[in-house]
Amino acid sequence: MMRIGVDVGGTKIEALALDDAGQELARYRVDTPRGDYDGTLAAIAGLVHRLEAEAGAMGTVGAGIPGSVRRANGLVKNANSTWLNGRPLPVDLSRLLGREVRVANDANCLAVSEATDGAARGFSVVFGVILGTGCGGGVAFHGQVHAGPNGVGGEWGHNPLPWAKPDEMPGPLCYCGKHGCMEMWLSGTAIARDFLEVTGKSLTTREIAALEATGAVQAVAAFERHLDRLGRGLAQVVNVLDPDVIVFGGGVSRVGRLYEGLPERVRPYVFGGEFDTPLVPAMYGDSSGVRGAAWLWPHA
Repeated sequence: MMRIGVDVGGTKIEALALDDAGQELARYRVDTPRGDYDGTLAAIAGLVHRLEAEAGAMGTVGAGIPGSVRRANGLVKNANSTWLNGRPLPVDLSRLLGREVRVANDANCLAVSEATDGAARGFSVVFGVILGTGCGGGVAFHGQVHAGPNGVGGEWGHNPLPWAKPDEMPGPLCYCGKHGCMEMWLSGTAIARDFLEVTGKSLTTREIAALEATGAVQAVAAFERHLDRLGRGLAQVVNVLDPDVIVFGGGVSRVGRLYEGLPERVRPYVFGGEFDTPLVPAMYGDSSGVRGAAWLWPHA
C-alpha cells in the first residue's frame, strides 16, 4: 500500500509517497502557482503522477491546505492562499486524479502525522500548534482529524488573545478583519512586528532568536513577552480541550527555551492552576504536514 501526501503552501507545493510502514519512498516539490487555481490543481496532479510513475503503482492521496473545507458544500474557506477560497478543491482534485482525494487543514495534518508515528504517538488527544508565518492549530483524536461540523476544529489563532493587558488592546488588525487575534501576537511574523514596535529596530524573527541566545536584553525581553502571550493562549486551549499532549511545528518551535519557560507561563491561567501536559517539538519538523496529509488514509 502506498500513500501520497501533498502539502499545498503559499510558496511551494510538496508531495511525498509513504509505504505502509511510513517509510518515505520519494519526495518532490514545485513552486506554487500563486493566484492561479487551475495551475495549482495541475501542479498537484503533476506531482502525484510523478510519484506514481517512479513507484510503478497508484496510491491514495491526501492534501493539506492552509484553510479548511466547508462540510455543507465542499468549498474551501479561510485559506490565506486566497485563490483557493470558494473553490471545490476536493471535488476538482478527485475528478482530475480519478479517485477520492481527502483534504484537511495543514495544522490538522501536523497533528495526525505526529499522532500516527511521531512525537505524539500513543496519545489519544493531540493538539498541534504551528508557529510560523501564521499561527495555526489542529486536533487529532486517536490519530484522525477532528475538523468539526464547521471545519474549524483547532483554529485557535483566530480567537482573541486571552487576558489581554491594557497595552495589548484592541490589538493589531488581522487579515480576517478582526483585531487582536492570537495569530497577530504569536506567529513568527508577530514577534518581529512586536520587536520593531518596542525597539524601533527591524529584524527578522531568526535574527531576534539569535540575539536572544546571546543574552541581548531587548531580544530576551521580546521572547519573554512572546512566552507570556503563548502561555495565556495555550491555557485557553487546556481549559477547553485539555489535550494529552501539545506538539509544536513551524519556525518558532525551534527556539529551545520555549519548552523550558512555557509551562510556568501556562499554569497560572489554567483553571485550578494545574498544568502537566507534555510540550514537544514535532518529530518530523517541516515534513509533518505533508506526512499527515498522506496519513489522512489511515486504514486504506
